[in-house]
Amino acid sequence: MKRHEFLKELHKVSGNRNYLEIGVNDGRSLRLSRVPTVAVDPAFKVVTEIRCDVHLVKATSDDFFARDNPLVHLRGGRHPLRNLRRGRSPLGYWRRTVLDLSFIDGMHLFEYALRDFVNIERHSDWTSVIVFDDMLPRTVDEAARDRHTGAWTGDVYKIAEILGRYRPDLATVLVDTRPTGQLVVFGADPRNTVLRDRYDEIVAEYDAPDPQKVPEAILDRAGAVAPEALLGASFWRPLARARGLGVRRSRGWEPLRTALQRVASGE
Repeated sequence: MKRHEFLKELHKVSGNRNYLEIGVNDGRSLRLSRVPTVAVDPAFKVVTEIRCDVHLVKATSDDFFARDNPLVHLRGGRHPLRNLRRGRSPLGYWRRTVLDLSFIDGMHLFEYALRDFVNIERHSDWTSVIVFDDMLPRTVDEAARDRHTGAWTGDVYKIAEILGRYRPDLATVLVDTRPTGQLVVFGADPRNTVLRDRYDEIVAEYDAPDPQKVPEAILDRAGAVAPEALLGASFWRPLARARGLGVRRSRGWEPLRTALQRVASGE
């Protein structure tokens, strides 16, 4: 399954009420959204029809998240009925805006992707779904920090190891999509500041000159699940229901985590 096919199905099964995209490029992934959306790219060149209520932001993601209220477009106004007609929560103006589905496909260097995740997590919850693109480079050249190939993933593959090491409280699933895989992250906790607090330490450790020492497991796609297996899992409907009802993390996270472990193990 190709990455855009996977994203299209993810929009369906996740039941997301809003969408954030970092890295728009020509709009091929943005066109999949049908919900209120914020899309960020300093040099987007959308060439396809967009069929959602979207705020296109021409800025770097760092500058975007530095704004006082970056997700104001998703918040809605004071009028409940007008919010409903526009696909927003009727009381969204008075509530914290929580991202349901986010896609990180910006600068292909791990430190940029890590900052994007840190910023997105501040606006997420345990029911949120966060997707990293280009997590399974096919060659060492493709994973170089200094681009010298046509297709380029950069070294964002390091994010999987970083999250596993510094944020074991999260659940991550590597997905074997074509051409270069994706990582889906569940269980975001906006109160957790580990990555923010240890950012400089992480960058100092993982920043390495080319050629990158890409693990064989990454090149071989070991442990990556078939996209159909994740999309067909039974937890999606309960997850969307829990999100809609505002179920607390203390009640809903462990059952979801257990279900994700079964998917990752191929059960």
